Amino acid sequence: MKGLSGKVAIVTGAGTGIGQGIAKRLGAEGVKVIVDYVGPSEGAEETQRAIRQAGGEAEIVQADITSSKDVTRLVDTAWQRFGAADILVNNAGVEHKSAFWETEESEYDKVMGVNLRGPFFLTQAFVRRLLNGKKPGRIVNISSVHEDMAFPGFTTYCCSKGGLRMFSHNLAVELGPLGITINNVAPGAIVTPINKALLTDKAKLDELLPKIPLGRLGTTDDVAGLVAFLACDDASYITGATFVVDGGLMRNYHEQ
Repeated sequence: MKGLSGKVAIVTGAGTGIGQGIAKRLGAEGVKVIVDYVGPSEGAEETQRAIRQAGGEAEIVQADITSSKDVTRLVDTAWQRFGAADILVNNAGVEHKSAFWETEESEYDKVMGVNLRGPFFLTQAFVRRLLNGKKPGRIVNISSVHEDMAFPGFTTYCCSKGGLRMFSHNLAVELGPLGITINNVAPGAIVTPINKALLTDKAKLDELLPKIPLGRLGTTDDVAGLVAFLACDDASYITGATFVVDGGLMRNYHEQ
């Protein structure tokens, strides 16, 4: 895609699922990728191998985005290893199912910490570096259809994604004059490890698929292609928007 080759991207949660798909796609487009992960390193190493096999460059960084120290190190690594960072993809996310009246503070803090606090302060560190270097930049947040669509039993998740939407709206205005764009990509039901319970439950899957007009679950490639577009030069006049990748689910969804 236009203008991507040679750029540098930080992708959080790039060792699995959507983040891994995004990192691989950007790497295939000639982007140098900082592959962030937490937990076991195997997935991140697989991402790095795929990028290198495609002729790209990738650096693995183990960093917890809820840690201020790790956030700073993650951004600094991009500049130290590749001399810059042009693109930030806030992908890392978690969800926890519980009835609202049973949700514990620790559950709330974890979900909000990863899904909202993490992107807030990582984006801040990224933007500070851009300002110091007098550089433009691209920020893409991996949100969810649940930034707008109710999801009973997942109130913490919905609140975090709704907050991410307003985060993007506000920063589009504040960062626009600096040449920095920010957009959300909102996936629906995607084949990823986070949806393992759904994928292995035939009854739930059979109930969901008729609600998706395109009749299938999405893939990480469906999301990654859009992220690559939003990071390329052809998307330079797009900011403050959410792009839904859900096969039409939001337009057709209803609770039983």
